[in-house]
Amino acid sequence: MRPSVRLVPISDDLWVAEGPNVEFFGLCYPTRMVVARLPDGLWIWSPVALDPALREAIDALGEVAWLVSPNKIHHLFLAPWQAAYPRAQLCGLAQVAGKRRDLRFDRLLDDQPPLAWAGHVDQVVVRGSVVMEEVGFFHRASETLIVADLIENFERDFLDAHWKPWQIRLARWAGIVAPDGQAPLDFRTSFLRRKPARAAVATILSWAPRRVIMAHGAIVSEDAVAFLERSFRWLK
Repeated sequence: MRPSVRLVPISDDLWVAEGPNVEFFGLCYPTRMVVARLPDGLWIWSPVALDPALREAIDALGEVAWLVSPNKIHHLFLAPWQAAYPRAQLCGLAQVAGKRRDLRFDRLLDDQPPLAWAGHVDQVVVRGSVVMEEVGFFHRASETLIVADLIENFERDFLDAHWKPWQIRLARWAGIVAPDGQAPLDFRTSFLRRKPARAAVATILSWAPRRVIMAHGAIVSEDAVAFLERSFRWLK
């Protein structure tokens, strides 16, 4: 496990924080969350493990207003955050709310952003998979696309340090290694209905992001639209 690090500024009122590595089906995954400061409070996307140092850094920025889960597998650390910030609204898709009935979800997400962050953060639900939906978000001020498992872009240094050689070969074969990351192969093949997914990706491309932040892998800060066109080529 990696220790918590301070919040790293990405743009004005936008930060990321790296959390501890977690195991998922026998593979080591890094975790990353995004913090946006909006007029009514802090918007926390995919919260990572909350430790005293991270909490201190968060509290220095302002009041936590929203805790956001982008899909049903990004839920591991929601309970401690909800306990620490009981006034924050927990938001997620119906899939994660159904999975975590122990948590109080204040809002179920769809294609329309809640009024509280409309005009600041846009969103679209990528549908068509028989396994999992995901919400993609666009932070307008910084022109940043934020995705969880729609794109995994593992850096080779991370794989060398945490994955076995055969797992690295699997990652390359699955197409989730930087600089050409995309959705994992099992996720891609679960999209039996591709028309709604294509429509959602068209919305994402229409935002023309300058940057792409994903939960797992290298952040893309140059030629972001070209990167996205490559990442979603499997939908064509």
